[in-house]
Amino acid sequence: MKRKLLTGIMSILTLTAAIGCSSAKSNSESTATTGIDTMPKVYITKEITPESLIKIYEALGREATGKVAIKISTGEPGGHNFLQPALIKDLVSKVDGTIVECNTAYKGKRSTTADHLKAAEDHGFTAIAPVDIMDSEGETRLPVEGGKHLTYDIVGSHYPDYDFTIILSHFKGHAMGGFGGAIKNMSIGIASSNGKAWIHSAGKFENPDSMWQNLPEQDDFLESMAEAAKAIADHCGDKILYISVANNLSVDCDCDSAPEDPRMGDIGILASLDPVALDRACTDLVRSSSDHGKIHLIERIDSRHGMHTLDHAESLGMGSQRYELVNID
Repeated sequence: MKRKLLTGIMSILTLTAAIGCSSAKSNSESTATTGIDTMPKVYITKEITPESLIKIYEALGREATGKVAIKISTGEPGGHNFLQPALIKDLVSKVDGTIVECNTAYKGKRSTTADHLKAAEDHGFTAIAPVDIMDSEGETRLPVEGGKHLTYDIVGSHYPDYDFTIILSHFKGHAMGGFGGAIKNMSIGIASSNGKAWIHSAGKFENPDSMWQNLPEQDDFLESMAEAAKAIADHCGDKILYISVANNLSVDCDCDSAPEDPRMGDIGILASLDPVALDRACTDLVRSSSDHGKIHLIERIDSRHGMHTLDHAESLGMGSQRYELVNID
């Protein structure tokens, strides 16, 4: 497959990625002395179609085999920006995947398994694939290596049954994290309801009822989110890949039942074997966009100190904020 660099913005992205690495000095220094061939690749297509989703999956060169979990957000009822079943159906079918989710830690319409399955059905997901609410029968722990706040992650008990994971994310803003991409989707998304409370409270509470009145410092939450993501990455090894669809770029998450309408245009589909590089590329493309509406999403990211999540993930060895951007169009 012919690949070509997005030369028009590459110099900007390389500069901003290098600057963004300053708080993860040891990792940035090690990558700065190596050539671009050693950087993780982030693939991009501006086409947001079922065919392009398969094309970018194939560009990664890592085949999803065995029992495949596809982690998406099924979307809080009332919201409308979540990835549509028509977009993801062909990819899900190609890998014979199961759509996986866990119940929420807030009292919405996906906080119980019955309500969550109803939401998945109403949004069209059960029509394209099996849907597994992974904490419907309990939860299990995965170790966190090197964490400041978490020594373990709490995930749905069904999750270890899967052989391969596709983190299929809708990149957009987020009220608490600044933005939601691969790292949020694999950390909070795969965490059980109690696990979500564990992350949000930076390892203080496993009960959602206690968590909301005892939220930690913002950076502690962001760091905990990265640490939970590391538990998933370590568990999977090379049996995981990451795809993010940067469309419907609201400042609000798909967990919001009444999200603000997007104020900037779609960017495309991005994919990588490195979740840190992928999230960094998505945020870089927002910042380098000529769309004036980007100011709203940038304000949401920066007002929540959202880039700190990537700094901490990089310091944990999860990936790199320096990357090579490759256009597959």
